[in-house]
Amino acid sequence: MSARLIRLRYPGTCAGCARALSPGTKAWWDVTARTATCTDCQPVAAAAPEVPVPVDAPPAEDAAPDLASPPSLAGVAGGSALREYERRHQRREERIEQKWGRLSGFVKLISDDPQSTRAWAKGSEGERRLARRLTNDLRERAVLLHDRKVPGTRGNIDHLAVAASGIWVIDAKHYKGRVEQRDVGRWFKADLRLNVGGRDRTKAVDGLGWQVDAVHKALTGLELPTVAEVPIHAALCFIEAEWKFFPKPFFQSGVWVTWAKKLIEMIGAPGPLSPDEVKACAGYLSKSLPPMAG
Repeated sequence: MSARLIRLRYPGTCAGCARALSPGTKAWWDVTARTATCTDCQPVAAAAPEVPVPVDAPPAEDAAPDLASPPSLAGVAGGSALREYERRHQRREERIEQKWGRLSGFVKLISDDPQSTRAWAKGSEGERRLARRLTNDLRERAVLLHDRKVPGTRGNIDHLAVAASGIWVIDAKHYKGRVEQRDVGRWFKADLRLNVGGRDRTKAVDGLGWQVDAVHKALTGLELPTVAEVPIHAALCFIEAEWKFFPKPFFQSGVWVTWAKKLIEMIGAPGPLSPDEVKACAGYLSKSLPPMAG
């Protein structure tokens, strides 16, 4: 058996339920697959050595995910954002140490990271929370892939969901405030803008276009009778945002703007892809768009 019960040194995500695992948590570490599984998904049957092992290494990419069980190739949700936060946080601490010397500990204690740095940690938390919802509510209806690298770029795709309804390219946003679609155009020319908490967030919608193009490109070469007709949807999903009474998701510039519960309903809806086609698409995407490296 390659799995060992350890106490995690770094944050990770359970391969079974996608629950976030904080440093110090006891979990089963699979040395071969490079994945961690919480003790709820895999109860402790007997004591085992507890050795600190990092869990942010990418999983192996040698098999297609299985719709009937949590995909072993899912990737670590929020991993890229968390690593960027840690990089910025560490760089700030090093600058403080260089400038303040012996007083650096006190300076760190009374100061905090700038908002631009904290935003990365918040974004990572939002991605992990959405991943848990998708995993728990979709279960056998979709294959989920998280934090995928787009070859030839420095960018990543937060989440991919492959289901009968098609392929869903999902960007998670952990913003607060009311989500609204506003038309700021004049006369007969519409100019639809995404507004969240009084701020124009339209760039978040526009940023999904290149991700959809990347998925189209990643499917090139997939031998499927219906591959040319595989629906590819884009969704911007807000975590903790506020909506009006009787809210409805809205469609803007080819992107669905929605919240987790409604997104899950849309992904789980009936569609043109058979289970075999879902597996084929998911397996192909898992290799064409691999998990981001640690």
